[in-house]
Formats: sequence, C-alpha cells, structure tokens
Amino acid sequence: MDSTTAMYVAQGIHGLAYGMILFLVASGLTMIFGMMGILNLAHAAFFMLSAYFSYQALAMTGNYWIALLAAPLATAVVGVLVERFLLRKVHAFGHVGELLLTVGVSLVILDAVKAFWGTESLYVDLPESLKGLIHVGGLEYPVYRLFVIGLALVVLFIMAFLLYRTRLGMVVRAAVSDADMVNALGINVPLVFMLVFGIGTWMAGVAGVAIAPILTVFPGLADQMGMDAFLVVVTGGFGSLSGAFIISLVFGELSSYGVQFISALAPVLMFVLMAIILVIKPTGLFGERE
Repeated sequence: MDSTTAMYVAQGIHGLAYGMILFLVASGLTMIFGMMGILNLAHAAFFMLSAYFSYQALAMTGNYWIALLAAPLATAVVGVLVERFLLRKVHAFGHVGELLLTVGVSLVILDAVKAFWGTESLYVDLPESLKGLIHVGGLEYPVYRLFVIGLALVVLFIMAFLLYRTRLGMVVRAAVSDADMVNALGINVPLVFMLVFGIGTWMAGVAGVAIAPILTVFPGLADQMGMDAFLVVVTGGFGSLSGAFIISLVFGELSSYGVQFISALAPVLMFVLMAIILVIKPTGLFGERE
C-alpha cells in the first residue's frame, strides 16, 4: 500500500471511529426522544460527566477496564435520578418545561465538574494492550481507535438484541406505542420509561469513556460533542436509530476528510449537509411527519 492510499484509508478509519462514538451519543438522545418524547438538552453533559467519572475511577483503581465498566453505570444512575425526581414532574407540561429543566441540569453538571475536578485538561491513560500501532497491509494505525470501533459495535449489538429480541424490549416498545394499555396490563410504565432513560444515558456514558483518551477530559467536552450529536438527531430524523446511525457515519467521514483536505471549511460541512437534507425532507432523513 503506497503512502497516499494509506493516508486515505487511515483518514477513513479515523472518521469511522468518530462516527461510531457520535452514534453512541446521538442514539441515546434519539432513543430518549423517540420512546419517551423528551427533548433532553442535558444529554451531552452526561457524556462529559462519564468522561470525568472514568478519569476518577482510573485514578482510584489504576485499572482502565474497571473505569470502562463503572463510569457509564454511574452516569446511568445519575440519569435515572434526574428522570425520576425532576423530568417526570415536568413531562406533562410539554417540551418547554423539559428544555428549561435539562438546560438547568447541564449547567449544574458543568459547575459541579469544575468545582470537583477544576478546569484543566485531564488525561486518561490507556493500558499497555491498547497502546501502540497495528500494522496491516503497510498501514500503521492506533490500536485504541480500532478498539473504539469494536466497542461501539458491541454496544449497538447488545442494545439491538435487548430492544428487539427480548421480552423486556417488547414491553418497552409496547409501552411507547400504547402506555395506557400496557399500564392496564399491570406493567409499571413509569419504571419502563425510567429504564429507557437510564439506557440512553448509559450509552452516552460509554461514549464519554471511549473519547476521553482521544480528546482528554475538559469542561468544554459537552459543547464539542453535544452540537454534533444534535445535528445527527435532527438530520437523521427525531426518534430514528437507523437515521442516526447513517448520519453519524457520514458526519464522521466528513469531519475526518474535511479536516485533512479542506480544513477552512471543515467546521461547516455538517451544517451544509443538514441544511440540504432538511430542505429536501424537513422531518430528517428517516423522520416521519406526525
């Protein structure tokens, strides 16, 4: 493989890795909206919080794998508490109350991480098994980025299996379609929705841990990833996991190749694509008009 081809392939894998992380964040967000009807502007803050949790877990245990398991779970617990004691009380009043509340939650999380961890960038060190480069067909590529792609695929497979191949998934989808009927059958619908919110924040938490060694951990992490995640949700269509997946991969490649070849225009490429798609289909790529 010549150097030019290797560069193109490496940039493509970079874009795939970023797109998969972006999908983990965006899919949790679109799942919460699609299944619960909640516009959660604190979602990116949960993503950032998990990155800080992973740094703290690694500092306490010295084990990256423990941090990878513990940080998303801790983030999901915070998300469940927010849904149970805050969002559930304003959900009946519509999206305006949800938006105001979740903006407030994101600001509280931001101030909390600044107070506890400061404003400096924090580094999450990798285990030796994930460091270094892998050599394939004349291409040298970081092992960790390939690990991130594999991790995202495993998480997506688990989520798809739970939602579409288990009784729990059947109950969740039934509760979304007709909450009153499911509640009449004796199933605790608020508990089901709380579980969905927890799964959505857990997925954002996994993405937070995955991105921490690449971008470092800092208070602006939520803004950096949050905007891209909302662009994915809007462009793919609110509530559409397939749309979020396709657009995440497209945005990942746009970001990777854009920075490499047209760096001056790279920041606006995703906005341009979103504008084109929304002009053609205002509900998003796979969104449906109510």
